[in-house]
Amino acid sequence: MKNIALYFDYAATTPVDERVIQVMVQCLGVSGNFGNPASSSHTYGQNARSAVELARQQVAGLVGAQAAQIIWTSGATESNNLALKGVAQSHAQRNGQARGHIITSQIEHKAILDTAQQLQDQGFDVTLLAPDADGLITADAVAAALRPDTFLVSLMLVNNELGTLNDIAEIGKRVRNHGALFHVDAAQGAGKVGIDLSGLAVDLMSFSAHKVYGPKGIGALYVGPRAEQRVLAQIHGGGHECGLRSGTLATHQIAGMGAAFALAADSFEEEVAHIQGLNLRLRELLTDVPGLHFNGSRTQRIAHTLSLTFTNSDLDISALGHGLAFSSTSACNSAKNTPSHVLLALGYDARAASQTIRLSLGRFTSEQDIDRAAGLIRASLVQPAFWAVAQS
Repeated sequence: MKNIALYFDYAATTPVDERVIQVMVQCLGVSGNFGNPASSSHTYGQNARSAVELARQQVAGLVGAQAAQIIWTSGATESNNLALKGVAQSHAQRNGQARGHIITSQIEHKAILDTAQQLQDQGFDVTLLAPDADGLITADAVAAALRPDTFLVSLMLVNNELGTLNDIAEIGKRVRNHGALFHVDAAQGAGKVGIDLSGLAVDLMSFSAHKVYGPKGIGALYVGPRAEQRVLAQIHGGGHECGLRSGTLATHQIAGMGAAFALAADSFEEEVAHIQGLNLRLRELLTDVPGLHFNGSRTQRIAHTLSLTFTNSDLDISALGHGLAFSSTSACNSAKNTPSHVLLALGYDARAASQTIRLSLGRFTSEQDIDRAAGLIRASLVQPAFWAVAQS
């Protein structure tokens, strides 16, 4: 299939790097490393186990963790569910079924918000923190919401729509001093932000391979020492992954995730610098568009994701989509055809949300792509609309 539109939706998913594909193919077919990693009695299984453990080391290496602290899952959504449900159920079990308090935010991924809603339906008390005007959840806001019965705080490292970057180091200190566990959804941060879990007060962290040029259907959950005995498994049957996630390990996907994270580690500084340059170029090319508003903090953010609202012009979204592959919201909202809950939380109305696009840059974005995208956006602007955006 020939793709003719410029790809600017890396935050939704990334193409699998060709070098990752080569590693995955070696784990398929009768001549490949196809064994079951749990079959320890023969070399087929032993070789597969070696590939799995190498990948575990590679994932841990990117984020400053120990290999034994990485638990394989089917993706960040499952990792988030395992973290929240596993901790909540363990808390209730250890406290005579007494429910406690969980803190998260209004601008989390749906994998967090929907899970938190389910836990609330089960009797847990959930606080959804509002973002500040820059789209950030501050340490002070978290500290103010902590209660004696707060046992878990869950916040994303990088917002998937805005690209804003929360100060998880400071938030983690406040949460740890309180005694609660701190979970971080890092699906949008791995490979884009330096992460060193050995020096962070973070107890659980979720990762996804397909956001880092790896395959879909595989992810991981970091489980730190404070959380080891405070998470209950959600999938049972065989006791795989330290009893936290049963099921036959998908060697080819795991090897692919490991290779992807290793590549991200090797090219981290060069790739971040490349994306920062592209981000600056795009901003400069669009700076004179009347009423264009870049959403979220201008400084506390990653360069990979830009959220743009057109306040004084109408953007012909359908026309723009013919030449540019982008998102008008996050993938989770797009599937339901609903306005962005992130923009609504920032105080924007449905009209403003309809005139907002998310452009996300990646490893294979070029300067020529940036120039062409800016031209397509300008060409898609129609007559002035003169309406106002509600600001928080």
